[in-house]
Amino acid sequence: MEGVLVRREKEKKKKQRCSMSILCANKLLVYVCLVVFSLKEGYATAESHHTHAIHVASLLPSSVCSSAAAAAAQGRDTTSSLPIVHKHGPCSQLHQERANIPTHDEILRQDQARVKSIHSKLAKNLGLTNVKQTDTANLPAKDGSVVGSGNYIVTVGLGTPKKDLSLIFDTGSDITWAQCEPCLRSCYKQKDPIFSPSSSSTYSNVSCSSAACDALTSATGNSPSCSSSACVYGIQYGDSSFSIGFFAKEKLTLTSRDMFNNFLFGCGQNNQGLFGGAAGLLGLGRDKLSLPSQTAVKYKKIFSYCLPSSSSSTGFLRFGNGHVSKSVKFTTLSTIPQGESFYGINMVGISVGGKKLSISGSVFTAGGAIIDSGTVITRLPPTAYSALRSAFRGQMKQYPMAQPLSILDTCYDFSKYSSVRIPVISIFFSRGVVVPIDARGILYVNGISQVCLAFAGNSDDSDVAIFGNTQQKTLEVVYDGARGRIGFGTGGCT
Repeated sequence: MEGVLVRREKEKKKKQRCSMSILCANKLLVYVCLVVFSLKEGYATAESHHTHAIHVASLLPSSVCSSAAAAAAQGRDTTSSLPIVHKHGPCSQLHQERANIPTHDEILRQDQARVKSIHSKLAKNLGLTNVKQTDTANLPAKDGSVVGSGNYIVTVGLGTPKKDLSLIFDTGSDITWAQCEPCLRSCYKQKDPIFSPSSSSTYSNVSCSSAACDALTSATGNSPSCSSSACVYGIQYGDSSFSIGFFAKEKLTLTSRDMFNNFLFGCGQNNQGLFGGAAGLLGLGRDKLSLPSQTAVKYKKIFSYCLPSSSSSTGFLRFGNGHVSKSVKFTTLSTIPQGESFYGINMVGISVGGKKLSISGSVFTAGGAIIDSGTVITRLPPTAYSALRSAFRGQMKQYPMAQPLSILDTCYDFSKYSSVRIPVISIFFSRGVVVPIDARGILYVNGISQVCLAFAGNSDDSDVAIFGNTQQKTLEVVYDGARGRIGFGTGGCT
């Protein structure tokens, strides 16, 4: 009996060892599978980190404003935040008939005019002696400011009672202005009713002898004039658009909680140009007459925005440091010689498909760089652009090329594809800040058969580079003037 028990115990232990061996083998198999799976996943992730997969149909603009965009726009009134919409998109109150929307070729020509004007302003030999005389005021000659295509608008309130006005917002301009009745000389057609200063209880003209009037010289690049002791401003843009009128004080309403008395602005009585139905312009530059400077006591010269991914969605323009994402990384804000009102930024490198391009640092420092909400296409030193174009084309060989579009020389025909894969492009800034560009910020789409790399080269490496608004799409861009820094965060509009 004892022998039987011993044999049973040995068989039991043998089965346990066998079970453990099988279990170990299974665990080893699972482990090996997990390792292999992880390696494969890691490779796939690495691939996706270096390329964007895009459904070709998604490149085409929508004709309706997304419901999410509309809801987001409704909910931002109490957070020092204004909805941003594309001027020609379905979310805009200025949305026009298709026939009145500029073509992409026209938009790019206007963009080139803006860039040329910026470069002209920053030229070392620029003077203020070239001034044209008009019947009513000194019309400043081209001073380097330019609206160009003015893609993005916000709505603010002006006067008492408040009148809502849709204004082009522009970090490259300092003075805020709006068209005003009675339009003594000329007003272009706008969507909103033209502002009537006589209907506002808080409007007043600025005196010619005031320090505020003198400040127009730095804000516009030209000296103001007088009309019956009232200060008269004038600014002409690089595309020959202009605004002339009375420099005035008025109540500005950004949101129901953000109102500013005695806000200095231009009340335009003679205005012409390519403003696309907007009531005027909101100046977000660095001069003391800009909106960030005039509201510095409350907002500390801090504002941020996110430009929407498409014309059928919305972004935001926010003032103050509330709600800034923790993922935002800051680089140094610099000053460009002869262009103190522009926001200088130190661009130091570019990568394509995860590989940093071999570009000497001196290429980027030769002319410096600015960030600009009004320039559509990022302009690079030609040496840097040549390297970017070569690397991009090298990774897009599988797709047929198309004819160039204006200043864009690297275009593709995607008409035979349902989806495509393009390399990720990242821009490197000082202080170790790397900004991956959203897929929609890499491409400029004229149609499925003409989809172009949305970068262009300057004429010379000594020309200032410009980080334009196409590349800023979906980024949270934070301007902190008080601390001398600019921040970037991905997924900013969500």
